[in-house]
Amino acid sequence: MKQKSRVLFLCTGNSCRSQMAEGWARHLKGGVLEPYSAGIETHGLNPRAVAAMAEAGVDISHHRSTHLDELAAVDFDYVVTVCSHAHESCPVFPRRATVVHVGFDDPPALARTAKTEDDAMKHYRRVRDEIRAFVDTLPGVFADLERRDDGN
Repeated sequence: MKQKSRVLFLCTGNSCRSQMAEGWARHLKGGVLEPYSAGIETHGLNPRAVAAMAEAGVDISHHRSTHLDELAAVDFDYVVTVCSHAHESCPVFPRRATVVHVGFDDPPALARTAKTEDDAMKHYRRVRDEIRAFVDTLPGVFADLERRDDGN
């Protein structure tokens, strides 16, 4: 039996985008991926991210904000940075992990100017759906990247 690919979704605070990505990966791709999420800092789990995922039928309320250092012993096959700050700060991983950057807008930043809760949630829902669309491409997109790196 083929071992699942270990994927780390990395963001600045592991509060929203990386949590959504881990939730989608567990929900949609749990048979082929072993997903994790972490941050280069920890900011706690964002309640609006939890609510947006719950609306889509994915429960991430049991997740917690994890610092990257807590996962130092895990050999990742892939690291997906989901924000520019994490991508720019991405550490070197001890084993050959393929690092992929797929930036998503920051819902908490966008929601700061929202006049209503529904207006705020629109940002979370849009980004949630964009993350789902990316996760739907996994693990195929990883294989495509590796073939490209090998010159095939």
